[in-house]
Amino acid sequence: MSSQKRAAVIGSGFGGLAVAIRLQAAGVKTTIFEARDKPGGRAYVYEEDGHIFDAGPTVMTAPECIEELFEVAGKKMSDYAELIPVSPFYRLLWEDGDVFDYVGDQDKLIEQIRKRNPDDVEGYLRFVEYSKDVFHAGYDELAAQPFLRFSDMVRAAPELMRLRADRSVYSTVSRFMKDEHLRQAFSFHSLLVGGNPFETSSIYTLIHYLERKWGVSYPRGGTGALVRSLVKVFEEIGGEIRLNSPVDNVSVAGTTHYVTSASRTGEAFDMVVSNADLHHTYERLYRGAKGAKRQTKRLERMKWSMSLFVLYFGTDITYKEQVEHHTILFGSRYRELLKDIFHGASLPRDFSLYLHAPHVTDPSMAPEGRGTFYVLSPVPHLGNAPLDWSSISEPYAEQILTYLESVLPDLRSHLTVKRWFHPQDFQSELAAYNGSAFSCAPNLTQSAYFRPHNRDAKIPNLYLVGAGTHPGAGVPGVINSAKATARTIAEDHRL
Repeated sequence: MSSQKRAAVIGSGFGGLAVAIRLQAAGVKTTIFEARDKPGGRAYVYEEDGHIFDAGPTVMTAPECIEELFEVAGKKMSDYAELIPVSPFYRLLWEDGDVFDYVGDQDKLIEQIRKRNPDDVEGYLRFVEYSKDVFHAGYDELAAQPFLRFSDMVRAAPELMRLRADRSVYSTVSRFMKDEHLRQAFSFHSLLVGGNPFETSSIYTLIHYLERKWGVSYPRGGTGALVRSLVKVFEEIGGEIRLNSPVDNVSVAGTTHYVTSASRTGEAFDMVVSNADLHHTYERLYRGAKGAKRQTKRLERMKWSMSLFVLYFGTDITYKEQVEHHTILFGSRYRELLKDIFHGASLPRDFSLYLHAPHVTDPSMAPEGRGTFYVLSPVPHLGNAPLDWSSISEPYAEQILTYLESVLPDLRSHLTVKRWFHPQDFQSELAAYNGSAFSCAPNLTQSAYFRPHNRDAKIPNLYLVGAGTHPGAGVPGVINSAKATARTIAEDHRL
């Protein structure tokens, strides 16, 4: 019976690929529709002058959820892809010259904490135990659960209350550590999934233990190489992926979905899984379906994550002595800057930056003797700050390059390649509502049951995966959303 069913997956990000592999492996004939010329969604790849630029996610954690995708297809990840350990996980830099290497080795980490504030060592050890507790409750138990009914939330509520999920990441970290730089060092992670540390639920402190448990890694050949490996597995087990095939509309008759794309009109499928932007899914793709307008308006009332300005650049030297693979540059403001980024109506004059240098770990990402970088600057989304990025991108990029010269000396004289991706690009190329880079913000009132569900309540056989659904953004988040969705589909269709 299952072999007769057909599924359309809209979008080939990690969430789309993950659910497509699971469905195809379960016997559902699965087709992926991808609007762009390459798979990957936000994990797109740019190549220029021998440099390979990851467009999006670069921090790989929880390798077990990636390995599981190969296993459900009857494959071994080691035959297709390699994850290289990254150490330190991050190098943190402050404007006062302070340097903190965020490493997996606890003794080395504690020694750095002791140098800053001996009294915070005990607090850090208690934080680790708290983070471990949250990890078991929030990741092991809840990450791949669909939360379709309020009763699901009721069952989880006592544990969430015990862990004080109502507190923010920053306030929770501050209960354990007093040094301000340490508070920043152990709270910034929520930014990697689109959350303000001062507003995001303390459940996201689990990231610390998750990184301690599995480390931080990087796919050899870049994130795009991992995407290509997943596509290869999907095709080997009989799946079909159509590139340059944007979906324009999906109509529903009974339980059947008719997909109109660039290649075909009204192609029939038994189910659709959307890995597209949530707002785009309802406002555009399902514009004629029952309940779509209501869901669109509900989404517009939600809080959305910030956007990003991403500057990609290549250099004729490596700068390996100056930076690590992941380098975080904290500005002089923290709380105030984040308030401006998440709620401000204008572009802040200062910034904090994430600098990605993959060639430090994998030299193949750059020509020999050269460096491949991207620098990510969080900025307000277009709903808060409707800026004309076509006119301000050049001066903003120059401002960032000037700032980076404190870390990368004489940077401008060594530039060989330069390009950028701004909030309006997120909106136009990725159909991201308000140019948001991470979909709905991961606040407590927008988590678990209160986040858009993995199955639509009104449109039969419409399912959702990706950053906007439970458990949220980040590679482990979207892959686990696919696991939750695949589990729901299996129950609904008795696969």
